[in-house]
Amino acid sequence: MQNTVQIQCPTEILLSLQINSETFAQIIKLQTAIALFKQGKISSGMAARWLEIPRINFLMQAMEAGAELLENSQDDFARETALL
Repeated sequence: MQNTVQIQCPTEILLSLQINSETFAQIIKLQTAIALFKQGKISSGMAARWLEIPRINFLMQAMEAGAELLENSQDDFARETALL
């Protein structure tokens, strides 16, 4: 099931950014996905599925936006070494 969320945006913002409303919606969606991922609210896989992009692409964009993939905690170390 899909849900639609609507937001209001002054025309001046779109004009100043020189983009249309669809492009603006994609920017908002990406930035929201990154913020939720950084807060630990959603996984990278869930974010990638929502954005309909490969997970690695989402991770690269999230890292460029300052997201940390590992916190270097004992739990992260154990989880990563268990995969070896």
